[in-house]
Amino acid sequence: MSRQMTSSAFHKSKTLGEKYILGDEIGKGAYGRVYKGLDLDNGDFVAIKQFSLENIAQEDLNIIMQEIDLLKNLNHKNIVKYLGSLKTKTHLHIILEYVENGSLANIIKPNKFGPFPESLVAVYIAQVLEGLVYLHEQGVIHRDIKGANILTTKEGLVKLADFGVATKLTEADVNTHSVVGTPYWMAPEVIEMSGVCAASDIWSVGCTVIELLTCVPPYYDLQPMPALFRIVQDDHPPIPDSLSPDITDFLRQCFKKDARQRPDAKTLLSHPWIQNCRRALQSPLRHTGTLR
Repeated sequence: MSRQMTSSAFHKSKTLGEKYILGDEIGKGAYGRVYKGLDLDNGDFVAIKQFSLENIAQEDLNIIMQEIDLLKNLNHKNIVKYLGSLKTKTHLHIILEYVENGSLANIIKPNKFGPFPESLVAVYIAQVLEGLVYLHEQGVIHRDIKGANILTTKEGLVKLADFGVATKLTEADVNTHSVVGTPYWMAPEVIEMSGVCAASDIWSVGCTVIELLTCVPPYYDLQPMPALFRIVQDDHPPIPDSLSPDITDFLRQCFKKDARQRPDAKTLLSHPWIQNCRRALQSPLRHTGTLR
């Protein structure tokens, strides 16, 4: 009898609003934890971002609410889908689609699959760019593009995630004097607080390309503060000598110091590196399981 009561109490404590069951923790961030969940209406798996409301600063709560406001207005195959939110006495929850393969940053860990070849990086980056074309057309700057915020399905479909620091372009001027993002992926204008813009995401795309090719972003051998100094002072981040001419040119485009000279996401989708890899994927080799 007591065993049944214990089981019932446990089940109740894991249920959210009689609609979801909290499962295992699958991630954590600056403001909360992410759990795998089960939708009791249809049996689908979901991702549940949980934020404690105990002693939370109003500024932090505003960031969480901003993420909700942004996500619920976005609808694109390369953007993680917002399914709703729930509030209890102690926690706020954001319900998102569950993306089973997790982040690219996790996949390239040395104990997993390690660095990707250029051709596979192009497959992923093309989808990141598709997502950014949509975001920028909606007037949204992501501001934290990196491997950890790029999720993939088991079919290899990319989903951009974590909009906690994203901002509307109309709000960018208000937020000019704030340094937001992750140091090694930050654009110079973000560090210098001279104005975040859509092109700031393009710089981060370049850093992410290097991350996927080498398992670490540029300047990762430095502590964050010296790295930020180098990002501002150097002509561009170090580009590995072993890369092909096409991808090297792609990176140089992303790393133009003047944000106004960087191509936008739509233009980069037409870059030879992306186009050539896409053509290779459509060749008969694709059907043999050989990626060239």
